[in-house]
Amino acid sequence: MQWTLDQLRQFAAAAEAGSFSAAARRLGRAQSAVSTSVGLLEADLGVELFDRSRRNATLTPAGEVMLQEARELLRQAGGLEQRALSFAGGQDARLSIALDEALPHLVLGALCKELAARFPALELTQLNGTATEVADYVEQGRASLAFHFDRGNPGPAFAHRYLGNVAQGIFVALEHPLAALSEVGRSDLARHRQLIMQMDGVDELVLSPTVWRADSCYSIAAMAADGVGWAILPLNIAEYEGNRNALVRVPCEDLSLPMLPVRTLWLQGARLSETERWIQQRMGQLLRAGSRG
Repeated sequence: MQWTLDQLRQFAAAAEAGSFSAAARRLGRAQSAVSTSVGLLEADLGVELFDRSRRNATLTPAGEVMLQEARELLRQAGGLEQRALSFAGGQDARLSIALDEALPHLVLGALCKELAARFPALELTQLNGTATEVADYVEQGRASLAFHFDRGNPGPAFAHRYLGNVAQGIFVALEHPLAALSEVGRSDLARHRQLIMQMDGVDELVLSPTVWRADSCYSIAAMAADGVGWAILPLNIAEYEGNRNALVRVPCEDLSLPMLPVRTLWLQGARLSETERWIQQRMGQLLRAGSRG
């Protein structure tokens, strides 16, 4: 068979326009050229696509089936062309990024949606984990970029850049004794178990003599929601769907909590692609917009 994509386009145009003359006007071609092209396609396929006994371009039953096949082939061809143009323009074919599970879902969702629209040919892999795990993914070569909460010096293997901040607060379960107080002081916090984020080489703020640790903000939030203790959490974790009705924020003027900085990591000496630079820039913009909101 020697049919071409151009013949498929003219066949689809004739079927959608309802006549060869209307299809010719849409395509900017002569009616005779469209009619001849469709005739050659029919001869090559050995299938009658249109019922020519009628005035309009009416599809035969076989033509209706072949139209669906033609549209799918044209869709695939369009995708192939789009990918080729993207790669020819220097865009990444594949990219793997590592994301801290505790980062705001609204920010990550908006970023992915915009990334899909801006780089439609990109094949993206997301690796999710704790702040320590996402850094490990970059060091292991499983991801070229990581985004996580800044918990101190990442070490000489990484280059890094500050992107924005996320607010944090003190949270307890609704039935926790601290929830009944109008104002909480350090001495009040010290009387109850504290739930702390565990990270190697990082000293978190400890106010209670009784401490439980976990390496996941979601695990800490779940324990707090179950009344196990109190925890300092990013606001987006406490307000997440599964937590917002189980946790309450307690005020504590004695304790001034700084904003949690978010940074991006990549291997020292690595050259960032256009796509990676755009992701970094857009992530920072979304974080700053979220902190203002």
